[in-house]
Amino acid sequence: MSERRKRLHEILLTLINKESNFELVEDDSDNLTSNYSEKDTANLSRVIEKNRKIIKRYQAIVRTAVTLDALMDSENEENYKIK
Repeated sequence: MSERRKRLHEILLTLINKESNFELVEDDSDNLTSNYSEKDTANLSRVIEKNRKIIKRYQAIVRTAVTLDALMDSENEENYKIK
């Protein structure tokens, strides 16, 4: 792995560890193979909506990690410029 990729990975893991309510995407494949009764459809809709919110949270964590990494790069470049 490149040095930048390692650093980004470490930042991402740190952010995940700081999350007090880090949820995993649910695997509810039983509902996907059912006959889709009204109850199953409502359950499936809830699972899909919950997973959508979880994925949005993942995306926010990744964007934060990328932003922090870019800020670290810019700070390093400024510190090493020869004037």
